[in-house]
Amino acid sequence: MYALVTGASRGIGKSITKSLLKEDFKVIGTARSSEFPKNFTQNDNFESLYVDLADPVAVKKTIKPIFDRDEVPNVLINNAGIFMESGFEKNDETWLQKWDKTMQVNLRAPALISKWALNRWVKEEEGYLINVSSRAAYRGDTQEYSAYAASKGGLVAFTKSVARDFGKKGISAYSIAPGFIKTDMAIDSIEVYGEEYLTQGMAFDEITSPDEVGELVAFLASGKVPHMTGSTFHINGGSYMI
Repeated sequence: MYALVTGASRGIGKSITKSLLKEDFKVIGTARSSEFPKNFTQNDNFESLYVDLADPVAVKKTIKPIFDRDEVPNVLINNAGIFMESGFEKNDETWLQKWDKTMQVNLRAPALISKWALNRWVKEEEGYLINVSSRAAYRGDTQEYSAYAASKGGLVAFTKSVARDFGKKGISAYSIAPGFIKTDMAIDSIEVYGEEYLTQGMAFDEITSPDEVGELVAFLASGKVPHMTGSTFHINGGSYMI
């Protein structure tokens, strides 16, 4: 199996890539600027790419050619995303700038990359699309992060649309909806509020490990449950159940 993982250098993407490599996948991982772990770059099954998903020209130049290769990834994991604060008290120009950048990175780029993959997979008659959304797509977020919630909700709807139309072509599509995950991006919140505060309302007294997300994605990428296409897998410590 062969996978493309966006945002593979840190956080959830790092755990996804680790799980895939453990299962002997070949992996192309993207990052905007942060370094990849040495155990990735020293692995013969790993290829690194640097691209800023906020730059549409760079996305097309760097990622589209992947799906013109003789051997292409048959698994696409759209994991990269941004979480930008912009309250309604901001002026319209600033608010829309952050809204548009969030949509570009979290929704527009993943949809376009998926389009390139799907057009190739139809010819191959096999493919697995896994989009990392968020529990915010279902329960919403605070108004300061409404763009984030809207982008992730759009990603879920996009995934379902792919699932409805491509199943008979050998292609399955899934969404993952993580809650608060214990990644390096979450360390600041943990240091400020404490893990006890952040786990209020959860079914556990610990924050979800990104390794759990990685294992879930590796299972879906294995192709063992194609008839679960269109499903969203909620992994949030029981903080929000649907």
